[in-house]
Amino acid sequence: MPALPVAVDLAAYRIVQEALTNAKHAAGSRTCVAVHRRDAELVVEVVNELTAPVTDGEGTGLVSMRERAHATGGTLSAGRCGSGWRVRAVLPTGGAGT
Repeated sequence: MPALPVAVDLAAYRIVQEALTNAKHAAGSRTCVAVHRRDAELVVEVVNELTAPVTDGEGTGLVSMRERAHATGGTLSAGRCGSGWRVRAVLPTGGAGT
């Protein structure tokens, strides 16, 4: 399988890192990380349970994750998902992994 473009690899790593840092605010919650290739994209999802009320904010971490995704030509969404919080990035691989 071809290697990911360096910019996509780094963006995915930093998005997961920041999402896990944010998940620590939900002390005692379960967190699931999923990373997979789909066609010419890398899909990154980090979902954690919510243990306390949360506002749908635009903190520095979310802005940073969104900027990293956009820098690769990708997208990032973050917000409530059922009883949890989900960060989902879709990053184009330029055909790598297809």
